[in-house]
Amino acid sequence: MERFILTKELGRLAKWLRILGYDAQYFIEDNRSKLIITALREDRIILTRNRRMAEPIGMRSINIKDDSVKKQIRQVIKELKLKLGKDVMFSRCTICNEPLEFIDKKKVKTKVPEYVFKTQDRFFRCMNCQRVYWQGTHWGNAETLISQIKSQISADKNP
Repeated sequence: MERFILTKELGRLAKWLRILGYDAQYFIEDNRSKLIITALREDRIILTRNRRMAEPIGMRSINIKDDSVKKQIRQVIKELKLKLGKDVMFSRCTICNEPLEFIDKKKVKTKVPEYVFKTQDRFFRCMNCQRVYWQGTHWGNAETLISQIKSQISADKNP
């Protein structure tokens, strides 16, 4: 599966790539050399809005062209021909990018709102930052967005 490193102006895209299950490191420093070294060492594709940053020799990179996160996701999926699977959606922490692990419902009772505890059966936790996730309305919203993007990409192929 592709791994990414995103420059500081692409925080929302980093979050969405994580929602889609991709390892998306959010690089907030202004150090181009460090970005390139990290991308090389960790075999990451550079995603940036900065044309100069997108042109390192021998590096895989994409110059993100639009401000809209929906169009940014579409561009990345289309250019890299990424496969989107529901089986990997919401498998990474949207905050720190670490993989999520299933956690027993009893262990989250004091960590989630009472309504959520009563209405949800499956919970996931980031082992790094301890944030707890569940399959709420955001899950359906993400699936809808991805379905729309897939339809747009298909329409682009078959005008």
